[in-house]
Amino acid sequence: MARAQNTDVERSLGRRMRGAAGLAALAGLAWVARDVPAALGGRLSGARAERAARSPQFREGTFHNRAGTRTMIAEPGRNLVRELIFGKQKRRPTAAVPLLRPSAGGPEAADSAGELNIVWYGHASTLIEIEGRRVLLDPVWSERCSPSGLVGPRRLHEPPVGIDELPPLDAILISHDHYDHLDMATVRALLAGQSAPFLVPLGVGAHLDRWGVPAERIIELDWSESHRVAGLEITATAAQHFSGRGLRRDGTLWSSWVVAGAHRKVFYTGDSGYFDGYAEIGAEHGPFDVTLMQIGAYDRAWPTIHMFPEEAVSAHLDLRGGLFVPVHWATFNLALHDWSEPVDRLWAEAKARDVRLAVPRPGERVVVDDPPAVDGWWQAVA
Repeated sequence: MARAQNTDVERSLGRRMRGAAGLAALAGLAWVARDVPAALGGRLSGARAERAARSPQFREGTFHNRAGTRTMIAEPGRNLVRELIFGKQKRRPTAAVPLLRPSAGGPEAADSAGELNIVWYGHASTLIEIEGRRVLLDPVWSERCSPSGLVGPRRLHEPPVGIDELPPLDAILISHDHYDHLDMATVRALLAGQSAPFLVPLGVGAHLDRWGVPAERIIELDWSESHRVAGLEITATAAQHFSGRGLRRDGTLWSSWVVAGAHRKVFYTGDSGYFDGYAEIGAEHGPFDVTLMQIGAYDRAWPTIHMFPEEAVSAHLDLRGGLFVPVHWATFNLALHDWSEPVDRLWAEAKARDVRLAVPRPGERVVVDDPPAVDGWWQAVA
């Protein structure tokens, strides 16, 4: 009898322990996921929604590209999930990506009117140093580009500098609201550590508003609209892409950017497929001293929303660009191609078409008027 009672007690205790463990696991998941609802961002409402509705890009409740595009093209017989899991592509570097730490002030310029430098931190996060001003593009410092710290694409290299080590900024530009370009934790860190305004496409201000960015630091622009900040003329220009941080698509606009000083000009693609808008931007705003061009995360299943490297060279020429600096590669694994394939293809195409090219290591400062020679550094770690 005593043995049976002991068994019942043990079973009851086991059930309680399993129940407690389950509750602890649920509590742990809830703790980890506590920021996910906020990371999804805000929704357009009030005056922001009314302004979006007046945009030529907005109709039937969403933003649209100028030409009808599909984000995915079905290929009979192709299984992207199987290819993702079992594909033979070398989608990660085999050794550590070399990082450099740019000096705090950059090279001294006798005449700041002529200064133009680029510091690429990885993926699309880039600092433009132009005529004594600093403009930061699409900053993402988090470990993952995801609403969750547990899942989603993880960094293949660390940021070359801490976000608290960035110099004082004059403007922060966001091209669109995808997680690899707009990161809640990074925005909040910049909100606390910097005083620069955020310049964003229409609707993206709703996300910043939810994350605590004050209205006076949010400048929302439609395509072809400009804003002057710190002596620079910053213009939102067209791109061919899409947006969305949850199940809803295209509730905010996407854009490329022109950053123009009194003497120097920079173009940044954001994310985009190749389209005839580049020639129009080049005719209206070019020539550009340097273009920052998306070259990675492409696939034949989505050719209209991300450029292949050869198309990026064509876009650079359409834009009347001088120096070509590639971005949107090396940091996050977002497509099925080899890790080094985008820049290998770019280098070959640039040589074939006589395009000036600089391929910096993350953190390396490129002096646009005296860029480093392309040395194939990535091939040693591919």
